[in-house]
Amino acid sequence: MTIATAELLTVPEVMTRLKLGRSKVYDLIRSRRLVSIKIDGARRIPAVAVQDFVLGQIEAAA
Repeated sequence: MTIATAELLTVPEVMTRLKLGRSKVYDLIRSRRLVSIKIDGARRIPAVAVQDFVLGQIEAAA
């Protein structure tokens, strides 16, 4: 996947994928455990960042 084809997710979409609340998603972003970007005030999270976060959590639990 290239940067040009990277899927960008909204916070509600990430909430659904991770089955977490809005506050927790923003906490993960604030603590830099979940990578995000801002586009004119709109927060977007690359889908690959969500995958990396989940894989990191699985590795930490092992």
